[in-house]
Amino acid sequence: MKKTMLKLAPLALVGLLAAPASHAADGATLYQEVGCSACHAVDQKRMGPMYKEVAAKYKGQADAEAHLFKKVREGGAGVWGQIPMPPNPESRVTDEELHTIIKWILSL
Repeated sequence: MKKTMLKLAPLALVGLLAAPASHAADGATLYQEVGCSACHAVDQKRMGPMYKEVAAKYKGQADAEAHLFKKVREGGAGVWGQIPMPPNPESRVTDEELHTIIKWILSL
């Protein structure tokens, strides 16, 4: 029995380590977890633009992901109206999470 448990322990560890990675790959979930949903929605105007509008505006632009990454990190105003979007530092949303969210937005 001890040998069987020792053989299964690495598999259990792999399963635990893989769970956050698969969870983090979901942009729709991340956008809610890091607080983007307070000002944005997929198909409703809130304080910020609806994500379907963002996807349409940047559709086909090769640099869209890099451009949006910079805008979200630095914040700003004027593109979608005068309500400013505050900067979103890496302490709030990691680079990996932000890229995942932006790819999800652009896929809408």
